[in-house]
Amino acid sequence: MRVISGKYKGKKLIGFDINGTRPTMDRVKESLFSSIQSYIKDSIILDLFAGSGSLGIEAISNGANCAYFVDNNIKLTNIIKENTKDMSDKITIIKDDYINALNNFKNKDIKFDIIFLDPPYKLNLINDCLNKIFKYELLNNNGIVVCEYEKEEVFTDKFRLMKQKKYGTKFISIYINDL
Repeated sequence: MRVISGKYKGKKLIGFDINGTRPTMDRVKESLFSSIQSYIKDSIILDLFAGSGSLGIEAISNGANCAYFVDNNIKLTNIIKENTKDMSDKITIIKDDYINALNNFKNKDIKFDIIFLDPPYKLNLINDCLNKIFKYELLNNNGIVVCEYEKEEVFTDKFRLMKQKKYGTKFISIYINDL
């Protein structure tokens, strides 16, 4: 796995082979980042369920101002530290579950321009996350939420569906906060 574009293009990333992770394939990541490129520059990123940190790192590589990485697995947060060691001034790594993390962001009044949601597929957490993001007002006006999922029925009237695409068995849906 590697960074596919931007300042860190070609940088090798570790952690894609850890049990429980499903890295976003390079062709999917390339298509996704091509779709959201105009939202990235100087943005504040949340990579929730970060895994190896691949999506947040790609955003930093393409001009995001800073990224928060949240994962509840200590092994993965250590991998994110390793993958981001040359960009540490733009990175905050949090070992916590998504519920506590979102609540803490609300309490600290931290808002995001782009939120990546790629939870374990079998847990069906996308809808709960979208509801909490809306309720806690964590997404800036015209900010986007990028959801990656497999079989989950995703529905929300909180954000407008901007784009949806299927890649094999995976779906990528991009929602915008412009209602």
